[in-house]
Amino acid sequence: MSLRTALLPLCLAAALPLPALAERGLEARDLATLPRVSSPALSPDGGRLVFAERRYDLEADKAETALYLRDLRTRDARPPQRITPEGWSVGSPTFSPDGATVYFLSGKQGSQQLYAMPAAGGEPRQLTDFALDIGSYRLSPDGSRVAFSAETFADCAQAADGDVFACTRSRLDAREAGKASGVVYDQLFVRHWDTWNDGRRSRLYVAALPAAGAAAARTATAVSQALDGDIPSKPFGDAGDYAWAPDGSAIVASVKVAGREEPWSTNFDLYRLDPAGAAAPVNLTEANPAWDAGPVFAPDGRTLYYRAMKRPGFEADRYALMALDLASGRVREIAPDWDRSPSSVAVGEDGATLYVAAQDTGEYPLFRVDATTGEVTRLVGDGSVSAFDLAGGTLALTRNSMRTGDVLYATTPEAAELRAITPDASERLPDVRFGDYEQFSFRGAHGNTVHGYVVKPWNYREGGRYPVAFLIHGGPQGSFGDGWSTRWNPQTYAGQGYAVVMIDFHGSTGYGQAFTDAISGDWGGAPLEDLKRGWTAAQREYPFLDGDRACALGASYGGYMVNWIAGQWNEPWKCLVNHNGVFDTRSMGLVTEELWFTEWENGGTVYDRPEAYEQFNPARHIDRWRVPMLVVAGQNDFRVPIDQSLSTFTALQRQGIPSRLLYFSDENHWVLKPHNSLLWHDTVNAWLKQHIGS
Repeated sequence: MSLRTALLPLCLAAALPLPALAERGLEARDLATLPRVSSPALSPDGGRLVFAERRYDLEADKAETALYLRDLRTRDARPPQRITPEGWSVGSPTFSPDGATVYFLSGKQGSQQLYAMPAAGGEPRQLTDFALDIGSYRLSPDGSRVAFSAETFADCAQAADGDVFACTRSRLDAREAGKASGVVYDQLFVRHWDTWNDGRRSRLYVAALPAAGAAAARTATAVSQALDGDIPSKPFGDAGDYAWAPDGSAIVASVKVAGREEPWSTNFDLYRLDPAGAAAPVNLTEANPAWDAGPVFAPDGRTLYYRAMKRPGFEADRYALMALDLASGRVREIAPDWDRSPSSVAVGEDGATLYVAAQDTGEYPLFRVDATTGEVTRLVGDGSVSAFDLAGGTLALTRNSMRTGDVLYATTPEAAELRAITPDASERLPDVRFGDYEQFSFRGAHGNTVHGYVVKPWNYREGGRYPVAFLIHGGPQGSFGDGWSTRWNPQTYAGQGYAVVMIDFHGSTGYGQAFTDAISGDWGGAPLEDLKRGWTAAQREYPFLDGDRACALGASYGGYMVNWIAGQWNEPWKCLVNHNGVFDTRSMGLVTEELWFTEWENGGTVYDRPEAYEQFNPARHIDRWRVPMLVVAGQNDFRVPIDQSLSTFTALQRQGIPSRLLYFSDENHWVLKPHNSLLWHDTVNAWLKQHIGS
């Protein structure tokens, strides 16, 4: 209690409302059911904001995503208004050019189609009626047409009735009804992420939007049929992979046309496509053999901004901001000395101011970049900006941190004052106390400064000592920074009474490209040294960490590092948790689907560089393993296929090392289904409690 509070008159103190008492830490069930805010979209005048909010009913095992609207011209405290009807699950909201209508996707009628409704609320109207799902969409600048993606077979473009969607649907139905299950492949990429290749590509189409009262559109023009590549890219691409020219005369899309080299190529190019489907695609970035992404037009249509990598085959290369003069074809890099890698770009109304999000020293701030001078200004930090939109002198953004999921804010393009539109996690969960956290730094490998975070347990008391969850991030080019995760969330460990330590070792993103590059070819070298030094530094700086009761946990590359630690540095750990981690780096080089990753990280193919694949191979050191390990595996993980996890479990069991396998028959590299997530957390927490208490 502060001195000021203690001196309040008793009568006044008695009259003050009492805040809810935080009586517990965050639990996995909170994580699963906490509403999730996303997809902020502003009306063209910047006066209204629509966004999506997902709510999940744990008992019914049902999720529903609704759209909400907030009039930003009012300053009252009224909550945002739900505008989509009950029972509708929707996504991808967009305003019409006049701001009177909101468009969105929904699977209400079985397949995912485009709908529209008045921004003020009302009955949704179906605008498209195709035999296939619409995957993503972009309205034309005048609102008369829509560009959208759908997965189709190439030869269905020659269907007798001209309906590529019905042809594709008919073929899929016939396969499902067939008695034979075999599939013949003649080149790689037979599977990707969590899906087996069935011959379809995600292609772009353009359809005229029906007038009021008219029937939904059932015909569309193919605009990317000539390109043997996916738009958007799979599996994580979205409508940000393509953009309309301001006058509606063209669409520019990022696409990888690689043929048999697709599994080891990262050469995405920007193609200009004809919305009428008459002219052939034109490659605008053919000179760059690496990744070109995220096209965005200046308002006058003369300049195309985008992001570009420079090194072919490297998925974690720095994205440079680029400007392409469409009249002359001249390309220039903006802010070449800014050693950060932007993930998204929006253009200001002047056409020369860019707004970008990029990782920076354990956070994910929003920056303003002068496209003429290259001057970079940090606008919004203190956590991670996950999405933003800009229109009519208003900036809307979602930001999260280790203390809350995404919170929606409205502000000006100068970010002078952030105005919260939705509540944070502490407001939604008033009885939960979140663990305080702090960033620290130390001298790591090669004498470089390395950063990390320490999170206190929710029930922290001065002078106490607490068991530790030592979390190791994946990627390996990634970061456990100041952000919110629905999977590996440090607050779920703090909520169980554990302190948490996380180290952004060499290879982590947001500390400059040289730091990110350092891990390639050195998976078990400098990163392990950083983890060791970080563990020592954290214990020295934070005496509440009980180093004698600690467990190391990681997924993907973090799971690899758990396997590597088991044979190289097992002394501090009472237990280990390995989620979908690499066991045999040589086997991984042939069984994973994205070969560009393993070939870049090891400097070549397995047959060209076998010594590189063996240098830091955990499978060579299993004779040193002795620490109990929990292994987690997903059947549909094609990035780190299940043989890696099963080999790990076999090596443990055969040597009599205490171990368990948690197997999911319906999950991929991640655990996404809410009840599976609960089982995951319960199993991991029980493993920690068994070995380090609570």
